Amino acid sequence: MIATILLVLAFAGIGLAGVLLFYARKKTEEANSLLNRSIEKWKAVKRDIETERREALLRVKDELYKKRNEFDLELKRDRLELERHQSKINSKYEAIEKKEEQLDELKNELQQKERKMSRMSEMLHVNEEKLKVLYNDLITKLENLAGLSKEQARKELSDTLQAEVQLANQKWIQKVEEEARQVAKEKSINITVTAMQRYTVDQVSQHASSVVRLPDEEMKGRIIGKEGRNIKSLEMATGMEFIIGETPEIITISGFNPIRREIAKRTLEKLIADGRINPTRIEETVAACEKDIDETIEEYGKSTVLELNLQGIHPEIVTLLGKLHFRTSFSQNVLDHCKEVGYFARMIAEELGLDGQIALRAGLLHDIGKAVTAEIEGPHALIGSDIAKRCGEDPIVVNAIAAHHEEVPFTSIYAPIVVIADTISASRPGARRETLTTYIKRLEKLEEIAHSFDGIKKAYALQAGREVRIVVEEDFLDDEKAAILARDIALKIEATMSFPGQIKVNVIREKRAIEYAK
Repeated sequence: MIATILLVLAFAGIGLAGVLLFYARKKTEEANSLLNRSIEKWKAVKRDIETERREALLRVKDELYKKRNEFDLELKRDRLELERHQSKINSKYEAIEKKEEQLDELKNELQQKERKMSRMSEMLHVNEEKLKVLYNDLITKLENLAGLSKEQARKELSDTLQAEVQLANQKWIQKVEEEARQVAKEKSINITVTAMQRYTVDQVSQHASSVVRLPDEEMKGRIIGKEGRNIKSLEMATGMEFIIGETPEIITISGFNPIRREIAKRTLEKLIADGRINPTRIEETVAACEKDIDETIEEYGKSTVLELNLQGIHPEIVTLLGKLHFRTSFSQNVLDHCKEVGYFARMIAEELGLDGQIALRAGLLHDIGKAVTAEIEGPHALIGSDIAKRCGEDPIVVNAIAAHHEEVPFTSIYAPIVVIADTISASRPGARRETLTTYIKRLEKLEEIAHSFDGIKKAYALQAGREVRIVVEEDFLDDEKAAILARDIALKIEATMSFPGQIKVNVIREKRAIEYAK
């Protein structure tokens, strides 16, 4: 039993040993197989590494070959550039050497010229000394021949040259002035003619009448009244003088206040139409006419402002504008004149590219002071400017009013525009009537100014004072001095006289030789 068990155990041990040996051999084979695969992989990796090494070596060789070729090309280019620069440098060296040779030649030539100039300078100095001696001898001989000293001769020569220069300068000034005057005349004519053509009036001027016509001679006695009480009541109530002369059916009203004169005229006309003339009725009629006149004044002032489309006019100025309707100057209605000046000033300002409304306002109000000259003493321009300033008008307008008779300086371009417009309105044909006395005085003044200069033989004022013709003494003045005389006379006329338009100064110089054949 035990032997059997031992035998079984022995066979089991032998089987276990065989199994173990089998597994050991199998593991050994697997290990050998794994070792063989590892060796094959290692060989393959070694082959790949060798292949990559060879390829990398080839690539490096190719890169080295390319770099060597590029280096050779760059080296060749640098060598060529260096050779080119070297060639330029050699050329420059050669040019510098040539210039140095030329400079040496020029230096030698200049040295020669300098020596020559030195010799010539010495000769000139010697000749200058000789000329000084000859000049002094010549001056001495000339002084002896002329009988004048050097200073006297120099003074006479200087005076002669000064007179010639002054005459030439005068001619040049006259030419420039004539050209400027012609250009300015053309432009001013265009502007003023354009303004005058754009403005037209239906009537030339309006005349205020202070004469009342009666239906019959019997009315004169009724107006005078018993012991003159009616005429005295009229004069006291109106402040005017009623002149009843020998002229049939006419009564003249005289007084300085145009408003009161209009009231007196209307009162008398109403009394004549009514037929009842007594002191009580006269006072009632005067009061009614005063009220009517006040209303009429306001109407004229407002209609003027509306007609000219002005804004912000003070009520006092509106009233004064209405009063100007009853005021005349040289038979010209002042209100119509003011409106004309406003229109002309606006047109001229617009032609010059300025504010037409400011010019219109200044032109309309320029004679506003005439409305109160019966109550306030002084120049109407300054009175009007004070009124405009008090009523809040623009300083430009105030100055244009004050300066339109040049009693104060101009402070803006609108002031001379108003002066021009005022002149156009006053001097247009038929605007004003000049009295014979004033006309004669103006002509006499022109002739007086002409005779105030030396060398005048005769002077005549022609064409209603628009030309003064002057005959000079031909031996006293030459042609050039006659031209200077004409300019001097024109300047004096401008400085001492006021006149519309222009005055032509015509200086006549002629030499007549008369012989008789016998």
